[in-house]
Amino acid sequence: MAARPLPLASATPSSQSRPVFARPSYFITHAKRSNRLRVTCSDARNEKEASRNVETPLGKVDRRNLLLGLGGGLYGAANLISAPGASADPVSPPQLDKCGLSSYNTNKGVKMEIPCCPPTSETIIDYKLPPVTKMKIRPAAQNLTPEYIYKYNKAIECMKQLQKDNPNDPRGFMQQANIHCAYCNGAYTYDTQPGQDPFTLQVHNSWLFFPFHRWYLYFYERILGELIGDPNFALPFWNWDNPKGMYIPEYFLDCRSALHDCKRNPDNLKAVVDLGFTGNKNPDQVVTNNLSIMYNEMVAGNADAYGFMGKPYCQGSSGKDTGPGSIERGSHTAVHVFVGDPREPSGEDLGNFYSAASFLFYNEKAELVRVKVEDCLDNRCMGYDFEQCDLPWLDYRPPAQTATAKVIRSRKTAPNAETVFPLNLDKIVRVLVPKTKKGKADELLVIENITVDTTKFLKFDVFVNDEDDDLTELDKAAYAGTYAQVPHKSGQKTNTTSISLKLTNLYNRMDVEDDDTVLVTLVPRHKGEGVTIGGIKIIENPTPVKTANSSG
Repeated sequence: MAARPLPLASATPSSQSRPVFARPSYFITHAKRSNRLRVTCSDARNEKEASRNVETPLGKVDRRNLLLGLGGGLYGAANLISAPGASADPVSPPQLDKCGLSSYNTNKGVKMEIPCCPPTSETIIDYKLPPVTKMKIRPAAQNLTPEYIYKYNKAIECMKQLQKDNPNDPRGFMQQANIHCAYCNGAYTYDTQPGQDPFTLQVHNSWLFFPFHRWYLYFYERILGELIGDPNFALPFWNWDNPKGMYIPEYFLDCRSALHDCKRNPDNLKAVVDLGFTGNKNPDQVVTNNLSIMYNEMVAGNADAYGFMGKPYCQGSSGKDTGPGSIERGSHTAVHVFVGDPREPSGEDLGNFYSAASFLFYNEKAELVRVKVEDCLDNRCMGYDFEQCDLPWLDYRPPAQTATAKVIRSRKTAPNAETVFPLNLDKIVRVLVPKTKKGKADELLVIENITVDTTKFLKFDVFVNDEDDDLTELDKAAYAGTYAQVPHKSGQKTNTTSISLKLTNLYNRMDVEDDDTVLVTLVPRHKGEGVTIGGIKIIENPTPVKTANSSG
């Protein structure tokens, strides 16, 4: 029996918003979010199996493997493929008495340690999601009415005042920031076997990235609502995947507002968000780059759920076992660095994880609660949804490649990949990589043993058969994907991982019918050293997507 529709909280965003950039009108497809996958909350929460499977064009998908993207995004249905689960024990909640100093490196390489452990409590409550009687709608930040901006500002003002009145209240502004700092900069450690290094909890660089941040914002939103006496308060989301929202909202720039933070990059306060961190100064080009990036990260570039969510992270995992998903190593990192102030020692307030404002959280009543990942898989079961906004990237496909002459010339001079790697990626590198077969095969480009200095911002882009010398333009068939990281502390100063970039959609937009090799270009966006790459290869896709006409 279908559930009755829930009444919506009264958040009435303004119909007026900053006009979209004029030039790239061809890519504004007005694709609606109404085509996203829907799941239903079971009224009897103990009977989880009854509502765990979801019908999709691919058949039934286990709800435990389904996490709709945060901030209004959508993980493309074609990539929601159930992947084999890890056999190791899941990460347990942190031991509060094992919380130590978090550390980070300044821009000059000086190691700093800071105390950011949240308050402790002898009582831990197993959190149960409350019944949803009214669905809160999180509005897009660019659409807020003056009344909603006032309410949002008042909520943050109350949270900052609470910090002054009672610094130990876990709901205060800095204490909320401490939660992120402790989980993301190595404050929590676990005991291990004698002779082994302690296991450091890190919620980035793995499949914990989305669940942790969803729970973090869930309680942050509820605390703000409690402080202003409005249980239906919904936290606005930054709609930076839509051209109308690709800028910092102006009400964050008012120095008289509680929403203002002086530690922001002054060069970017009114600039279009550069999700590619390419340095291109043409705002129209940056918009088209952003749409290419979102289409690649959300639709075209991932072969399976791990490619989007991140690699498994289990009790005792090391850096070599884990790896970030496409959003975390792409647009998420770019936004961190875009907003952070380069004049600050570590790019505060978003250029380093320490300063960005089963887990443990404090709820709106200042109670310490234990939450489970499985309870956050559907945001509607958590009592909120997002304002319906256009997703112009959803159907955006970069134009097909038309010229091959320059690619052919480059192939004559480029070395074979096996003769080049391993190498330090401190400049542009072009290599030839053998395909598994000629033509438009279903293949993955695997970049192996990416060893990074965890204390630095690092980023490189990947192009395949690129015939264009302007590598600041990403709206092209040759753009395959990216790897990026925000500085953070882990169990060791370096992490090693690998990424796989799906080539199937890319091949469909270029002429590779007679090719048994492709030209791969790696473009570092960071300055200096910090990235070593062990090798590059192309493999057959181990989890090919079956189309509607496929047999079996």
